[in-house]
Amino acid sequence: MKLTSALFALASCLWMVGCSKSSITDNIDVYGYWVMENDGSIMKDPQPSGLKAWKGGLLTVSDRSAIPSQRLLLRKISANEAQLNGPDLSISLSDNLAQSCFAAYISGNPDLEALAIDPNDDKIFYLVTEDASGAEPMSVACQNKYSNTGSTLYPRLLIRLEQQTSSSVLMTHVRPIKFTQEMQVGDFPNDGIEALTFGNNRTLYLGVEKDKQSQARIFSLKMDEDFWGSEDFAVVSDLPLKLPNFSGGRHPINGMDFYQAPAGQEFLIAAARNDGKLWIIDLSGEKETRILPLTFYAELKSGTENCTGFEKMHNASIEGVAVMNDTLWMVNDPWKEMYIKNIQCNENKENYENYSPLLFSLKIQAEWFQ
Repeated sequence: MKLTSALFALASCLWMVGCSKSSITDNIDVYGYWVMENDGSIMKDPQPSGLKAWKGGLLTVSDRSAIPSQRLLLRKISANEAQLNGPDLSISLSDNLAQSCFAAYISGNPDLEALAIDPNDDKIFYLVTEDASGAEPMSVACQNKYSNTGSTLYPRLLIRLEQQTSSSVLMTHVRPIKFTQEMQVGDFPNDGIEALTFGNNRTLYLGVEKDKQSQARIFSLKMDEDFWGSEDFAVVSDLPLKLPNFSGGRHPINGMDFYQAPAGQEFLIAAARNDGKLWIIDLSGEKETRILPLTFYAELKSGTENCTGFEKMHNASIEGVAVMNDTLWMVNDPWKEMYIKNIQCNENKENYENYSPLLFSLKIQAEWFQ
């Protein structure tokens, strides 16, 4: 282990309650390629908030802070080329949701913060909303019906979408999510559900940035055949997982995907955005979460004498995680407060100023799950 990596791991461990040597590994270098539009231009300010494998490529969605041209779209990426290869899937509201209590919010500029794809039908997608603090107030009847969320005043929403054509999807169903008071999630409009993924047996896992104790949490929902037959709250279940516990700072989960090891063990691979780390989470609850520190590098498409190949990043802010075969793909959500600090080489200066994302890949290693 390099000295710098060892010191970094030790510093991380000191922040944690119950941190063990086995939970920290050597630093891993990860290389990213600028995501390009189909016309060869750089992808500008999409603020990606979800990433999943889909039909041999990748699919991403943006949150409400993206520029208008990037909102309410599912965008397809050719993984090996880091290129958007279209056609985009435009998201719209179905007629049967027009009278929903949540119609005004989800058809406007909703804060879409995660993406999952139905394990039995790749034409069905799921999104979740986060910050609705600026949403138009619901009717009094709707507020009364959906008042006891266990978290924020305006509930987090799980949205079902169904592909209609090669370039369109409809929001067909929506259900508000409920946390019990015992879960102690807290009222944090901009620190909510940031990760979705399906595991086995149609179990949907939901990653929450922080609870009342400022700890990341993971909950689950069983999405059976009757799930969308109701408009009532969908009540999540808590999970007895051995997540890391921190005594200070902010260490949120911002992206997550399911992985089943060759021997059958089930894990979640989650991105801790602020920390630049991956968490390998044992779904059986038997093993401590393994923490993988990452160092991110951005490509330099051309080069000068002092700037060639890749440049080390100050901050990447991963927010999308997707498992595809034996590779982990990640896309970043440029943190506008921090992204400019990456500027070193003039070649990439404009990309950072445009809050353009990078696509990173990492070979999945068997030792992560031992």
